[in-house]
Amino acid sequence: MPLSDLSQLESDLKDAAIARDQIKLTVLRLLKNALKNYEIEVGHDASPQEIMAVLQKEAKKRRDSIEQYKKANREDLVDEETKELDIIQTYLPKEINDEELDMLVRDAIEQTGAKGLSDMGKVIPLVMKSSQGAASGERISSKVKQVLEN
Repeated sequence: MPLSDLSQLESDLKDAAIARDQIKLTVLRLLKNALKNYEIEVGHDASPQEIMAVLQKEAKKRRDSIEQYKKANREDLVDEETKELDIIQTYLPKEINDEELDMLVRDAIEQTGAKGLSDMGKVIPLVMKSSQGAASGERISSKVKQVLEN
């Protein structure tokens, strides 16, 4: 269930507090603070797209940490970060499959008239907008590069 405003997060935060779910409570507080900090930074309430961007940024932080902890053989920290990532992902849209992403990339290339790798900057923002947070920037970038190279 994608998060479109802070009311759902507030409600889940209360539920986690009542259930004494410490991990979920900690993650939800962190998300709430990240969103509030973003709103302060930009000077307005976050739109649903901006909320998705903040959540994706937090999820990416967890993925990067998991990767680093795996390299350091810290399975205890990998487990902790994985649990946090799982909670964050409940608020993100379901990832689209490769075929859907490929179709979005090809549509964006057609719309922009992109011919080569130098046009990636035109294509990526269009794909990101049309995917509505259902694909990571890293995944979109690699798919755009792959299609434009061929």
